[in-house]
Amino acid sequence: MNRSSIEKRQQRRTFLSLAVLGLVVPIAPLAQAASPSKPVVQIWIVPSCGCCKDWIAYLQANGFQTQVDDRGNTDARERLGIKLEYGSCHTALVGGYALEGHVPAREIWRLLKERPKAIGLAVPAMPLGSPGMDGPEYRGRKDPYDVLLLAKDGSSRVYQSYP
Repeated sequence: MNRSSIEKRQQRRTFLSLAVLGLVVPIAPLAQAASPSKPVVQIWIVPSCGCCKDWIAYLQANGFQTQVDDRGNTDARERLGIKLEYGSCHTALVGGYALEGHVPAREIWRLLKERPKAIGLAVPAMPLGSPGMDGPEYRGRKDPYDVLLLAKDGSSRVYQSYP
C-alpha cells in the first residue's frame, strides 16, 4: 500500500469511530440552522404612525422577520424607484423587491415565489380594510383596493384585487 491509501484508511477509521461515539454532526442540519427560516423585511416608517406598526405586527404574524428604520420613508421610496403616485405611509424591501404601503402577506409570498422582473408591489394610499388599516378603530369599514405590480419602466398593473 502506498502512503496515500494508508492515510485515507486512517481518516475513514477515525471518522467511523467518531460517528459511533456520536461526535460527528451532519452538515445539512447546521446549514439549515444557520439560515433564517423567515424572510427579512426592511421597513422605513414615520415613528408616530400607528398603522405602520400594525402592518409590521401583521407581517410578523404571517411568517416574516422585520427590521424597522423609523426615520421616514421618503428617501427609501425614492431610492427603491417607487413613484410618488404609488406612495403610502411606509416603504419596505424584501428579497430584492420593494413594497409600498399596506401590501397583504399573501401577495408578498406570491411575489417571492413567482419572482417577476419588477420593482415590487404597492398598495397606494391607505385603504381601509387592508392589513394594518383593519384595526378596531376602523369599525369594520373596508374599501376595495388593488395590489399593483410595479414595472421597472415605471408602469404598473393589477397584481391582485381586493373588492
